[in-house]
Amino acid sequence: MKVLVVGTGAREHVICNTLKDDVELFSYMSNINPGISRISEFKQGNESEVDKVAEFAKEKNIDIAFIGPEAPLGKGIVDKLEKEGISCVGPNKNAAKIETDKSFMRKLFEDYNIEGSLVYKVFDNYDDLSAFLDDFDNDVVVKPVGLTGGKGVKIVGDHLKNNEEAKIYAKEVMDNKMGGFSQVIIEERLIGEEFTIQAFCDGENLSPMPAAQDHPHAFEGDKGAITGGMGSYSDKGGLLPFLSQENHDKAVQIMQKTLKAISKEKSPYKGILYGQFMLCSDGPRLIEYNARFGDPEAMNVLPLLKTPMVDICKKIVDGNLTNVEFEDQASVCKYIVPDGYPETEHSGEIIEVDEEAINKLGAQVFYAAVNQKDNNIHLSGSRALGIVAKGKTISEAEAIAEEACQFVKGNVYHRSDVGTDKLVQERVKHMEEILK
Repeated sequence: MKVLVVGTGAREHVICNTLKDDVELFSYMSNINPGISRISEFKQGNESEVDKVAEFAKEKNIDIAFIGPEAPLGKGIVDKLEKEGISCVGPNKNAAKIETDKSFMRKLFEDYNIEGSLVYKVFDNYDDLSAFLDDFDNDVVVKPVGLTGGKGVKIVGDHLKNNEEAKIYAKEVMDNKMGGFSQVIIEERLIGEEFTIQAFCDGENLSPMPAAQDHPHAFEGDKGAITGGMGSYSDKGGLLPFLSQENHDKAVQIMQKTLKAISKEKSPYKGILYGQFMLCSDGPRLIEYNARFGDPEAMNVLPLLKTPMVDICKKIVDGNLTNVEFEDQASVCKYIVPDGYPETEHSGEIIEVDEEAINKLGAQVFYAAVNQKDNNIHLSGSRALGIVAKGKTISEAEAIAEEACQFVKGNVYHRSDVGTDKLVQERVKHMEEILK
């Protein structure tokens, strides 16, 4: 079977790596990813130019296309490929609105009485926004309506001092059409612990993957700017140290109801549904959905996959998905990024990655926003690579991943606290205090 993976980052690298032994693998990517390029036949190009991707897929007689990033989904890549007779793991343009249009997602919860939502308003003018915030007593979160690569969200009490600063930033979002819309979403700030559940979906059925917790802040101790994600961990049993089976199941139920609602409202949702939740005193609340694998969370779950990925892909496109099996282990991912990220002066510089030494430790490398030129690996201004390790415990996996990070040389850094006992226990204690 010929499978095409669209995308160039670590998410796509781990997808390719999971497929490579069972398929004839092809890739369409904007930069030459060092990991993907050596295990696939590839073409370099803009993944959002859907007509060109479709031409490549037709030329190579692709059977199934797996769409990695959100931007091509928003451009209708699945609609185009399916029109050419190529099956896809990924939702069509209408169904992908669950991510590409956050106001659609919130309205879906209202219209179908799905629990786990939160107080929110969508604004397209400053006067109404200002009046709302003057009367709203709690802290808020400011979000662009469209896609911003996970970097457009600002939180009062974290990035913004108060709701007055929230007004200023919200106006900036609208004036600059950040995310492609001259609108902004104001949401109540939830207090709790964030967690992610990703699920395979065939339009009707849903099979959840192990829960994971991402660390979006740039610096240790959860300080600094919100990034695309500095690392993540998962635990054996598919839960997290602060997440009970009951609350896990409630989150999955929310996702199942969402899947049915999308099918009724738009069209059957086939692909990966990513639910970002906040565990609060009253249970899980939905922060947002993504219409694809998370990055870094894909790197936590796919190395644990026992069911062949190609079989899952077939069942997704055929509409007969069954339960997917994973190894009962923990995993830790630590992202290596350029010094100063998300603001950096080291874009274009060469880094050295001793993959052999990393693999000997039992860890894996998944390349992200780097480019391979003349057998050298060059940094960009974004995350460079994820280092992933598995273990019987989070602590065991963290120790392996941390040791492996020393084998990446250059002007780079990583959050050494991701997955540590200290950080995990802080999460547990925080949740215990909230639930008192």
